[in-house]
Amino acid sequence: MNLAVSPGFRALLVILALLPAPRALARGAGGEVDGVSAEAAADTIAPFDALVTDKQRADTTAADRAAVDSTLLVAQVADSAAADSAVAPVATPPRDYWGELRANFTPENRTYSDIKTVLRFIGPLYGTLAGLLVLFSGLSANLRDVAHGMGRSRWVRVVVYLALFTGVTFVLSFPLTWYDGFAIEHQYGLSGQSLGQWMTEQGKAAALGLFVLGVIPILWLIYTTIARSPRAWWLWLGLGSLPFIVAGTLLGPLVVDPVFNRFAPLENQQLKARILDLAARAHIPGRNVFQVDKSRQTNRYNAYVNGFGVSQRIVLWDTTLKGMSEDEILFVVGHEMGHYKLGHIWTGMLFASAFSLVVFFLAALISGWAMRRFGRWWGFSRLDDVASLPLLYVAVSLVLFVTQPAVHAFSRRQETEADLYGLELTRDNDAAARAFVKLAAQNKTNPEPSPFVKWALFSHPPDGERLRLALTYRPWEEGGPNRYLK
Repeated sequence: MNLAVSPGFRALLVILALLPAPRALARGAGGEVDGVSAEAAADTIAPFDALVTDKQRADTTAADRAAVDSTLLVAQVADSAAADSAVAPVATPPRDYWGELRANFTPENRTYSDIKTVLRFIGPLYGTLAGLLVLFSGLSANLRDVAHGMGRSRWVRVVVYLALFTGVTFVLSFPLTWYDGFAIEHQYGLSGQSLGQWMTEQGKAAALGLFVLGVIPILWLIYTTIARSPRAWWLWLGLGSLPFIVAGTLLGPLVVDPVFNRFAPLENQQLKARILDLAARAHIPGRNVFQVDKSRQTNRYNAYVNGFGVSQRIVLWDTTLKGMSEDEILFVVGHEMGHYKLGHIWTGMLFASAFSLVVFFLAALISGWAMRRFGRWWGFSRLDDVASLPLLYVAVSLVLFVTQPAVHAFSRRQETEADLYGLELTRDNDAAARAFVKLAAQNKTNPEPSPFVKWALFSHPPDGERLRLALTYRPWEEGGPNRYLK
């Protein structure tokens, strides 16, 4: 789910995750089949072409015949060929998907998209400044002293400091979090959630972070590793990240997701039967298909696949079920099946684990230099001092921001592969095109962003690229082989 999480909570999870989650946990798209990018949200759906009722067809046919009879009475000398031409049906012009895509990106949607883009760049800078404020003000050292006064156990000190730091970062980050996650969404009609409901979810997120990092206790393990191996801690944490990534991928759908939303088996039995038939064509065992009540938080469209083994599932937002036709949803599900068949969950976890080595190494260099340079100002001289948590957060956040384009490039490649698989499985290019047009309109995404914005922020190909793929990729019509579906 793309729950708006406070920077305070992100400040905690960044130490654990250390990089954007693998495909199994990311579950979001840039206004695309998998959902919405960080800069995208929804307003109103692009209208369908007007449907012509049977009565309208009958009336139109009668009118056409009357016009033809009148013409024949006036021009009886016309030859029969001309008469036949006069009554021939006129072919309906092809649907202009590109025109619809661009028309749906209204000035209002562009403003919203631009604001979100700016916020995506401001957010990391804002979080860095907040972390530096906690360090240079001496507040981190004061929080450390309070934590040390609560007991001699490292675990107790870590948990107490983490709780205090969570509260401080929540307060410091609240203005930007509120504007980004609540105010702007309501200003553009993308959410009907009350402030009380939104605040409750922020509290849940903070409590969950405290439990995962403090109580379990992951943060204690990180500081113990730093204390025992002050020079090579980054290596041991990087090598040891895979089990935690795997555990998070497995348990996320079962433990974390239900904290924020209610999940239930897909209720539409007709749609379920068609999905199971699609799975059979892909030689996939009957997957768990769920629907989730995301309408309580947003009007966006989204679908995703996450988990593995007993926790693996395809999840459709209830907004998607209400706003998209069955053939469009089938393409969405085919896309998600592509992630399963192409092993993206596993490759995503391996990529995340390998990439964590790079992130930890660079963070160790930055934090080590900064501590030697400013440690006396901050009140600590060792990185295993719990007062260094804001420093670790700032270092990891900076590394993640700088390396984010590489992670997004990896993600965009996987999403394109899943798009191709979905097209090969359904062979319904029209449904895919309609799905992309709808998603772009509903989620207010920029279908044709600048190359720089795409490179820096888009975890999925822009909707314009995906629409072009949907309209042009059809090797089965040319007798060519499929690229992924065998």
